[in-house]
Amino acid sequence: MSSTVCVLRRHEIAWHPMETLVVDHPLVAHKLTALRDVRTDSPTFRRLADELVTLLAYEATRDVRVTDVTVETPVAPAHGVRLAKPHPLVVPILRAGLGMLDGMTRLLPTAEVGFLGMIRNESTLQAETYATRLPDDLSGRQCFVVDPMLATGGTLAAAVQFLFERGAVDVTAICLLAAPEGLAHMDKVFANSGKPIRVVTAALDERLNDSGYIVPGLGDAGDRLYGVV
Repeated sequence: MSSTVCVLRRHEIAWHPMETLVVDHPLVAHKLTALRDVRTDSPTFRRLADELVTLLAYEATRDVRVTDVTVETPVAPAHGVRLAKPHPLVVPILRAGLGMLDGMTRLLPTAEVGFLGMIRNESTLQAETYATRLPDDLSGRQCFVVDPMLATGGTLAAAVQFLFERGAVDVTAICLLAAPEGLAHMDKVFANSGKPIRVVTAALDERLNDSGYIVPGLGDAGDRLYGVV
C-alpha cells in the first residue's frame, strides 16, 4: 500500500489509510509564506502559526464524529449535530506542538488535551520520549496530533504508534510543513496497520538536507516560536 497525496480544492474528501492532504488555499499560502520569512520575529511567528493551524484544523476535522440532535430555535425545532463522545483528543508534541494547541482548541473547544514529550536525537535522527500526559485507555478515541514539522517522520511515527498502542482508533496529524521522506517513512511504518492515518499540511516541500531539516522549510519551528533555549 502506498500513501495517497491529495491537494484540497473542493469539499468532498474520501479518506483512505495513510492519506496526505495538502490544503490549497490562498490564506494558507499567504500565512505560510510569512512563516518561512527569516525576518519574521517570534511574536509574529506565534500568531501566524496559531492562525494557520486553525485553517488546517478546519479541513482536518471534516471526518470528526458527530451525533444527530434536535434543538429548539425561537421559531421551530431544528435538526443538527453535536460532537460525539468520547470527545476528540488533541495531542501536541512538545515543545513546538504547543504553538499549535490554541489554534486547535479554538476550533474544538470541547476536545480534551493530552501531552506527549518527544525529541529528535540530532545524531541518530531517532525520536526519544521524555514525558507523557495522556489517558491510559484511548479506546474509541479520535486523536489529532499537532507538530509543526514532518521531517524524517520518526517523531510523528513514534507518536502515532504510542496512541494506537493505547487504543486510539484513528489519528490525524496536523503539520505546517511536510517532507517527502517523512511521508514515505510514515507509509512504511503503518503500511499494514489497518487503521486510518491522515496527515494534513500546508505544504509538501522538496526534500530534507543532510542535517534532517526540511528544504526550503522555515528553520527550527521550536526555536522560532520560543527562542533558542
